[in-house]
Amino acid sequence: MPADLMVRHLGRALHEAMERDPSVLLLGEDVLDPYGGAFKVTRGLSERFPDRVITTPISEAGIVGVAGGLSMLGDKVVVEVMFADFLTLAVDQIVNGLAKSVAMYGRRAPVHVVVRAASGGRRGYGPTHSQSPQKHFIGVPYLHLYELSPFHDSSRVFAEMLELGEPCLHFEDKTLYGTVRSEGPLVDGLFRLRFPAGPTGPAWLTPEGEPHPECVLIAPGGLAARALEASRRAFAAEEVVCGVLVPTRLHPWDLGPVAGILAHARRVVVAEESVGGGTWGADVAHAVHNLAWGTLREPVRLVHSVSEVIPAAPHLEEQVLVQTDHIVRALLGGFHA
Repeated sequence: MPADLMVRHLGRALHEAMERDPSVLLLGEDVLDPYGGAFKVTRGLSERFPDRVITTPISEAGIVGVAGGLSMLGDKVVVEVMFADFLTLAVDQIVNGLAKSVAMYGRRAPVHVVVRAASGGRRGYGPTHSQSPQKHFIGVPYLHLYELSPFHDSSRVFAEMLELGEPCLHFEDKTLYGTVRSEGPLVDGLFRLRFPAGPTGPAWLTPEGEPHPECVLIAPGGLAARALEASRRAFAAEEVVCGVLVPTRLHPWDLGPVAGILAHARRVVVAEESVGGGTWGADVAHAVHNLAWGTLREPVRLVHSVSEVIPAAPHLEEQVLVQTDHIVRALLGGFHA
């Protein structure tokens, strides 16, 4: 059978969501066949559901605003925003429209809207098509942040988001689209894959035979491959055993179900591709500090991209964005001192 590429896996999740619930609509620029969206995730949807896939003008504010109105009338709407950078054009609709509509009318008003957006760099797309703007939406009441993961079943994730009754942003690192979905029980022949908090909870990957690693690396789906490679290198260099937690739900995220994992850690590192300052990683680090400081050997370490405009030239882009070597240095710091 052909490899299950993430782009097909994600497209299949959308097909299943629309098949399962006739109230689900899809809105976005160039989502109609035969083009099927900028990254081909929506290919085949308009042929299968011609009345429920709607191509739109180039106006992110307009698309998200219409989605909110449709949701208030009882529909469930998935919006495709071509690049996560363009979410800034719809901040008012997301923050003051979708999120606040849940609770500002004197009674709870369900808002079933999922906004999908391709995020991250490493493709040479330049300053305005390569960012990871997750941090700008952390802490907005009733707004949920998710990220595409190579380990999670996207059908389950989309079912969860569409049933929440509160708006969701689904960030999809564009480098994942062309990669093969990773399924357990072994990933890359080395890491044991488990889901201690259920199928949409964080994926927990540990080196085979090492159930309680001394080091825990927390990274979202777009950094998963770099995180696993960093774990391998840390062991090869200093025999540091590191497990990797990959959440698909970024915010809000309850650490309670993984408290037992963190209780065995001497060091915790959180990696993300956003630039530093008020980030998802800092929020997670604070929560981990409060939960596990009694057993940690040092404060939680953060790894993030350089605070710089992302260049288009690949060799310069590499200097700005998080690389595997940066994560390895954070994992090893202190263990070999």
